[in-house]
Amino acid sequence: MNPEYLIISGTNRLDSASIKVATEYFNRLTKAGKSCELYSLEGFKWFQRTPDFLELQERLFIPAQKFIFVMPEYNGSVPGVLKLMIDLLDYKRTWHLKKVLLVGVSSGRAGNLRGMEHMTGILHYLKAVVHPNKLPISRVDLLVINGVLNLDQETSRAVDLQIEEFIAF
Repeated sequence: MNPEYLIISGTNRLDSASIKVATEYFNRLTKAGKSCELYSLEGFKWFQRTPDFLELQERLFIPAQKFIFVMPEYNGSVPGVLKLMIDLLDYKRTWHLKKVLLVGVSSGRAGNLRGMEHMTGILHYLKAVVHPNKLPISRVDLLVINGVLNLDQETSRAVDLQIEEFIAF
């Protein structure tokens, strides 16, 4: 069965805060009864459209109707590996008029606001529809304790609201 939602952890760093946040979204959507899959760029190995990459595209990306990007801040923007993945995908079949939710993750205080705006521009160019509630999760390093994500009450409520709105979107 093809998942309706595809959650993408947008970094190739090992054991990142992004994968922890993406897993939180996966768990909450699953609990809400939604069909979803989590894809991490950890270990992303493609620099061109190989047969393996095309199989992944057909199996996972093209069937998904809604995407959630969890993106760390890299030099005021998004990770290059995330942009590379987007550039390799068949843009018309993958993104055209599909819905996207953005989550920024940062150790700083802005929660990758700038990166989410950059990603919005990219996705609009690809004719994807970006949900207006973009959630910056700031100081994520303080929310990961002993390798486990511990969202504070305010952030947890913001995640719930964002998910609720995206389900209805």
